[in-house]
Amino acid sequence: MKIIIVGTAYPYRGGLATFNERLATEYVNQGHEVEMYTFTLQYPGFLFPGKTQFTTDPAPENLVIRRKINSCNPFNWLKVGREIAKKKADLVIFAYWMSFMAPCFGTIARKVRKNGCSKVIALVHNMIPHEPNILDKLFPPYFVKSVDGFVALSKSVVDDISKFDRRNCPKTFAPHPIYDHYGEITSREEALRQLNLTGDYRYVLFFGFIRAYKGLDLLLQAFADERLKSQNVKLIVAGEFYEDEQHYQELIDQLKIRDKVVLHTDFIPNERVKYYFNAADIVAQPYKTATQSGVTQIAFHFEKPMLVTNVGGLAEIVPHQKIGYVVEPNPRQIADAIADFFVNNRKESFESNVKEEKKKYAWSRMTEAIERL
Repeated sequence: MKIIIVGTAYPYRGGLATFNERLATEYVNQGHEVEMYTFTLQYPGFLFPGKTQFTTDPAPENLVIRRKINSCNPFNWLKVGREIAKKKADLVIFAYWMSFMAPCFGTIARKVRKNGCSKVIALVHNMIPHEPNILDKLFPPYFVKSVDGFVALSKSVVDDISKFDRRNCPKTFAPHPIYDHYGEITSREEALRQLNLTGDYRYVLFFGFIRAYKGLDLLLQAFADERLKSQNVKLIVAGEFYEDEQHYQELIDQLKIRDKVVLHTDFIPNERVKYYFNAADIVAQPYKTATQSGVTQIAFHFEKPMLVTNVGGLAEIVPHQKIGYVVEPNPRQIADAIADFFVNNRKESFESNVKEEKKKYAWSRMTEAIERL
């Protein structure tokens, strides 16, 4: 097939760009002709909370990425829509994640569908974002009306799409595949050496951009639990602050856990990701709201047990007491799970189960789901 993927990609950084590039690579490996259309302007600066939108990593090999889309210019949307329509691709996939993109993507999709031959699919990460605003009621219907069908990465997102879809378009659920391009499983000793950490401690990893909905404050409060204070356990926080850092620094001091927390709060380049996961004993995602998470799928790749909260689709892919824990988003239950993991030496049995469970999340299953749709 001739396939075009519309969404964020190199030189933009982050999990969504990584997802789109990995999906494109899967299609290329299957023998399809693939192009990606990404942004000349993704967000206006005032909408982006991080330090930079751009990666310093090299461009992905063997992918055709065209920087054409200005997310703020309606005349550009019409132009890009006509350009994609003329290519008469068999399949055009819009990787959708936020309401701000709905007018842009919706206009391009409408132009593409006029060619009468391209199937237009929305691959939806979030239909309603974790931190909603007024745009999340106004903009999504415009995009939802512009496509032929939907693939969602969690069952909760399928339900969210249905709230906007009055045409009852085809929808399917396909779980987030494994992020398997961050390097190989390496020794714990090598990972600790790279991170300048001592092997005298066991480590819980919190990984990714730090935003309020991700519940880092709950995890910090859990580490103030006396059971964890008495253990040789530390928390690694690895990721860039997307909100006020001072709040978390003050909380660490108030809880008197400064000696239990390792802060690596710059953006983590792709080539360094493997060290954090290989150093960790368990990966914690104490989210207050969620749909699904790429962090879970990195943990699967590195065969790490996980602690997730019972929100969104996280519990769908982390069987409780088999490969980790599903708890309510409160400090006491988070502390209970972490204490159980270390006191009762669950690491070996959980890791063994992760190796088996990860087989469910091959990228070929995502492309098969899209083809079925």
